[in-house]
Amino acid sequence: MKTKIAIPSASPGGLEASLEAHFGHCDLYTLVEVENDQIQNVEVVPNIPHEQGGCMAPVQYLADKQVQKLVAGGMGMRPLMGFNQMGIEVYYGEQAPTVGSAVDALISGRLRQFTQNHTCGGGAGGCH
Repeated sequence: MKTKIAIPSASPGGLEASLEAHFGHCDLYTLVEVENDQIQNVEVVPNIPHEQGGCMAPVQYLADKQVQKLVAGGMGMRPLMGFNQMGIEVYYGEQAPTVGSAVDALISGRLRQFTQNHTCGGGAGGCH
């Protein structure tokens, strides 16, 4: 079964790119397709302007791209709830230095599921 994973990434994206700290404010996402624990495809897509739909715009954008899992270092409560409602599993990737290492950690079961305890404070619902 194929799984599409999104990782907020620093430019230029790809497996060697570092993870961006907050999913909603990243410049781009690296989308990694995995099948049978093997990377099958890597695609880099730009993020959409945060103003169009606020915190939920990137959630819908990734759902439209058939993303099933997301690895993030930080996000607010509203987007986390949005991903949960869309059926996208969110994992906490704060220790991963690169996109590739985050994917490897996810495949091998070393990443924890992102919970309310990991969400950022601040502003209305901690939009990151």
